[in-house]
Amino acid sequence: MILDTLLFVLGLLLLYFGAEGLVQGASSVALQYGIRPVVVGLTVVALGTSMPEFLVNVFAVLTDAAPLALGTIIGSNISNVALILGTCALVMPLTVTPEILRREYPVMLGVMVLFYLCALDGVIGAVDGLLMVGLLLGLGGYLIYDTHRADTAAMIEQIEAELTGADPDMSALAKTTHLAGGMIGLAVGAHLMVDSAIDMAHLLGVPTGIIGLTAVAFGTSLPELAASLVSAAKGDSDLSVGNVMGSNVLNVLFVVGVISVIEPLEVSARALRIDFPVMLGVCGLLLPLTLNEPRISRVGGSVLLLLFLGYITFLLSPYL
Repeated sequence: MILDTLLFVLGLLLLYFGAEGLVQGASSVALQYGIRPVVVGLTVVALGTSMPEFLVNVFAVLTDAAPLALGTIIGSNISNVALILGTCALVMPLTVTPEILRREYPVMLGVMVLFYLCALDGVIGAVDGLLMVGLLLGLGGYLIYDTHRADTAAMIEQIEAELTGADPDMSALAKTTHLAGGMIGLAVGAHLMVDSAIDMAHLLGVPTGIIGLTAVAFGTSLPELAASLVSAAKGDSDLSVGNVMGSNVLNVLFVVGVISVIEPLEVSARALRIDFPVMLGVCGLLLPLTLNEPRISRVGGSVLLLLFLGYITFLLSPYL
């Protein structure tokens, strides 16, 4: 058990640094060829930061652990809102601009509802996946178009802030090292996390889906938690909220979409009865929390965090 835990942590670290290296290398190459930083931010950076969840799910499907894959996505979406925003709001109340509530929030909530509707028949298949990927491409195209036609200087500044590690003048060797090292780190890290998670599930007598909903989801959400805490501490609360909403959208449209095209994902009756409603409820709770004033207060953050802890306790209590 100790060895599996150490391998799990090692896999998580490799995932994090692998994603960082891949994003830096790919962004530097893109910038070198004159691609606008905002476009790089909306494509290379956005998809690169979702690669940990993507590869964890790929290895889960390849090892016949589909419940682990689906549980990781649902759990990550819950963690992103309840854990990350709840924790950040406790550090400093998060101001939520009307633009985020008007644009980003409905998109995220709509994607969560689509995820649930696609799962209602007990399987998320290739048709569902193609629909999700098509929506992702359409949304990405619209965002890129929107940066050209509208006065979105603040949004562009936030997106370009994600490119701090990218350097178009980086040497060819450095770019290759970042790209190759990032891909290897991601692959090895995802493999270690999935194998150790399955072993821990067997040793503890816990279903792999529960491990996905808890340990794996929490692990893959840690980078977003760290980034959002830093943003909140600096007063950039819009970036914290935007990171969470963007991560949830990509988890579904990119990760679930592509994986289900490759291999249909079976959905258990328990997930439909408990996990999906919790995910929808947590995401939907953001609106009433910001109705009276456009921010998530410390009280609101406490509510989100308590809901997260209560949900995790409910999941694990039968096995403790």
